Amino acid sequence: MGQAIAKGALRDGVFVLAAALEGPGHPAVGRDYAAILAEPLPSTLAVTDDARRALAAADVLIEFTTPEATAAHVQLAQDLGKPMVIGTTGLAGQQQALLQAASRKIPLLVSPNMSLGVNVLFELAQLAAQRLGSAYDVEVVEAHHHHKKDAPSGTAKRLADVLATARKQAVAQIPVHAIRAGDIVGDHTVILAGPSERLELTHRAQSREVFAQGALRAAQFVVTQKPGLYDMSHVLAASQGS
Repeated sequence: MGQAIAKGALRDGVFVLAAALEGPGHPAVGRDYAAILAEPLPSTLAVTDDARRALAAADVLIEFTTPEATAAHVQLAQDLGKPMVIGTTGLAGQQQALLQAASRKIPLLVSPNMSLGVNVLFELAQLAAQRLGSAYDVEVVEAHHHHKKDAPSGTAKRLADVLATARKQAVAQIPVHAIRAGDIVGDHTVILAGPSERLELTHRAQSREVFAQGALRAAQFVVTQKPGLYDMSHVLAASQGS
């Protein structure tokens, strides 16, 4: 994801890559980032594991890492007054509370899925669940590549939450099925099955570039915002207003 975002930023004249950040001990640390991307950069940029220096050089940090790294970087961003876009999934309750607290001082945009289409899917799923009601059974099915660590995905959990809220049920009452196979980028389907008919709402990501594009749009949005906690619905709403 980091490379997809960096390449997308290079193609878009709005952005300048301020830093390429990896965890301590990662084999890429110290390497020329242009060589890793196989694309020329305007100036030499070496991959660093110095998060404070990297963040100090930037206007916004786009974060797709682990929950532990994200929590540490949020604290740094708060200290430095820098906005963040966070696509990390699997955040525990304590880490989510940390984000809530930090959002009182800096703007944070947090989303389990940066795809604009998926975020429209959230809205469609809510509408469908409200209109069809409890007479229809509802389930969520998601599929990803076999290297994905968390199951079910953060997107599937968000869909379950949206559906549960719309139907006034507990999230645990929404069945979620996870498939881990091959190199599937990301498929999510909401199934609403009732008497004599079935409605399926499906989003399929064909490339990781869709997440990179969404993250870059989120970065453009969040740098103009006041402290607060935002998600991709705010980006969509801003796009409609422009």
